[in-house]
Amino acid sequence: MAYLLKTEPGTYSFDDLVRDGETTWDGISNPQALANLRSMRKGDKLVVYHSGAGKVAVGTAEVVSVDGSDAKNPKVRIKVGKRLASEKSLGEMREAGVFAGSILLRQFRLSVVPLSEPQYEWLTKG
Repeated sequence: MAYLLKTEPGTYSFDDLVRDGETTWDGISNPQALANLRSMRKGDKLVVYHSGAGKVAVGTAEVVSVDGSDAKNPKVRIKVGKRLASEKSLGEMREAGVFAGSILLRQFRLSVVPLSEPQYEWLTKG
């Protein structure tokens, strides 16, 4: 499975993940985003998206481990992947047929969004 993780670059950016190598993704409060976080499994592919000012997908990551012992605050450990060769903006996503009907565009404030394999491929292709 693949997911898109939204983050404010001023709070924790993809560059911060590059610097750290790994981090714990937690502190999510929206029930639907929490359910998405809890459903992650080791090896799942991730796209890191800068929300706020940038509104672009910037890089990839991978799930290292999931600690769901606290259902209200699951802790997902992620490791950095690669910076995207070509950042993909929200506008480009809206125009791409692969995102037609996607929850990404219907519930845009959702911070953890499942992606289909074609959506992941579209975001990560050069």
